[in-house]
Amino acid sequence: MTNTVPKIELKNVRKAFGGKKVLNGVDVSVEKGQSLVIIGGSGTGKSVTLKCILGILEADSGSIKIDGNETRTLQGRKRDVLLDEFGMLFQGAALFDSLPVWKNVSFKLMQARRMPAKEAKDIAVHKLSQVGLGADVADLFPAELSGGMQKRVSLARAIAADPKIIFFDEPTTGLDPIMADVINDLIVKCVHTLGATAVSITHDMASARKIADRIAMIYQGQIIWNGKKEDIDHSGNEYVDQFINGRAEGPIQMQVLKH
Repeated sequence: MTNTVPKIELKNVRKAFGGKKVLNGVDVSVEKGQSLVIIGGSGTGKSVTLKCILGILEADSGSIKIDGNETRTLQGRKRDVLLDEFGMLFQGAALFDSLPVWKNVSFKLMQARRMPAKEAKDIAVHKLSQVGLGADVADLFPAELSGGMQKRVSLARAIAADPKIIFFDEPTTGLDPIMADVINDLIVKCVHTLGATAVSITHDMASARKIADRIAMIYQGQIIWNGKKEDIDHSGNEYVDQFINGRAEGPIQMQVLKH
């Protein structure tokens, strides 16, 4: 065991909405420079975990530490300073339709850091080149791009401010298998280039295997398995085994409405 402080550390994090417990004591940590992928079915708490780390949602209890510092109750300016360390690739790209690509990519630089437009555009063009898009794309609007190109623009935006921590929310959703693999390769390259710590959530096992150093599975609001990605095929956990092999039969029972 190393004595280094984890980049991100969650202990006994709980979150309920009314009577519905979504996070039921999440324990997980990510070392600096590591890529953690959280897998699990729909509604198991993956997105809520990310939102609690970001502070978009406030956890009901537990501890959320970044670099050993408690962040769960941060407010105002202190929260803004913390968020400046994060980059985020949203599910479905989530680009601003009314802004050209370069303004999408440099949005944080111009809004939060008050960077002049010329400098921001230069950085945007450079970040676009890192995800395989030419300078000619910078002045296009999101509606003029394919789904795969939109996802790459979203990745360029996530890395635009050279974040120390990057979150990827279902990065390959809606993409064909070849474009999904392109995005996975770009994620690995960008995270490595930045030396960033990455946390991804997905139910796409091909994506998880490509971008993870470690994989954690969440089920019913708890982490039920956590280990190196190469160990997941012999986890000894029947829930994990069913999920990664996509089997209908097993301990995880999907709720199917019967008419």
